[in-house]
Amino acid sequence: MNIRQKRQWLCFTIEGMNSFSTVLYFNYLYFFLQAKFGFSDKANLAVAALLGLCYALSSWQAGRLARRWGYFNALKLGFGIMASALLVGAQLGSAAGQIAAAVVATLGMCFTWPVLEALISENETPDRVPHAVGIYNITWAATNAGAFFIGGTLIEMFGYRSIFYIPFGILTGQFALTLWLEKMPKPIAVENNSPIYHDGNEPAPALVKKFQQLAWLANPFAYIAINTLIAVLPGIAAKFQLTPMFAGFACSLWGFVRLAAFVALWRWPGWHYRFRWLVTAFSALILSFAAILIVPNLAVLLVSQIFFGVAIGLIYYSSLFYSMDASDSKSEHGGIHEAAIGAGNFFGPAVGAMSLQFAAQNANAGAWAVSGLLLAGLGGLLWLRKSAN
Repeated sequence: MNIRQKRQWLCFTIEGMNSFSTVLYFNYLYFFLQAKFGFSDKANLAVAALLGLCYALSSWQAGRLARRWGYFNALKLGFGIMASALLVGAQLGSAAGQIAAAVVATLGMCFTWPVLEALISENETPDRVPHAVGIYNITWAATNAGAFFIGGTLIEMFGYRSIFYIPFGILTGQFALTLWLEKMPKPIAVENNSPIYHDGNEPAPALVKKFQQLAWLANPFAYIAINTLIAVLPGIAAKFQLTPMFAGFACSLWGFVRLAAFVALWRWPGWHYRFRWLVTAFSALILSFAAILIVPNLAVLLVSQIFFGVAIGLIYYSSLFYSMDASDSKSEHGGIHEAAIGAGNFFGPAVGAMSLQFAAQNANAGAWAVSGLLLAGLGGLLWLRKSAN
């Protein structure tokens, strides 16, 4: 294994740890707020919207600052802020204090994902970038699904404080690995200024740009659905009388399906620059999201997650793939990619919370409102595609 490979696999290790720690904390924060402070779906959606807004406003700038300050300085800053916020949060006994700690942790996280996305493709040849992006996606998706699956069990075994202390320990390890990575010799840089789609039929630059715009539009809507779903999981668990452990088992299925989708998309490039794949995934996203939140049937919940996982897998993969294509400023493009995620994380829960506020008599008001928002996004995707012709 040469120095380039060693550095890249160390990046993947840090990335996987980051995914596990952030999912364990942020996904189960809503269960903690419900159990400790009696938060309803509306209150949890409001918290999710606040965190999404913070992430959207900070990620883009964090990606730009990382390029200016240096990737490793940005990573160390991000991990340090997140670890400090979790350590303080574990000691706080008020809802306001917990929300403040979550905001600080979110700001710290803004310095991690854009940099990790840039590091895995930096100094890679154009032909190697799709391979690196594929491993990157599979790594975070695997640890994401694993943390989601086991998080409820950890809570029942060690209590809710585990969502603070376990991620804190992992983040400490990430900081140490970053110091190690920083001291490793740097490989020789390779020019990476041509499209990364290579099968003998490379797309025109205009097409590359257009699909980048399409994916950047679609991805926030995927996260509108994801973050809304995560915020109301305690309510879904209550509806089906699931403990946190069984909620983790039952409601993490889409994460494993997304992982399988990433593996398939990594191995098969036939979806590259094919609009029908993107629009089909978006349509499946809308239908499966509505079914998960509205249909009061456990079998429907499980089956719908299969379509949901495939849909968000293709949409996310498209956004990151096209963001890295023909990009010589990867942390900035990674920042745009993450800011788009933050925008989705804000708008979905915000619309859901407002709907429950003004239509409190309808328990599914939030689900219907967010489904309507997703439908509007599909219309926007079709319009943007048509405007390219």
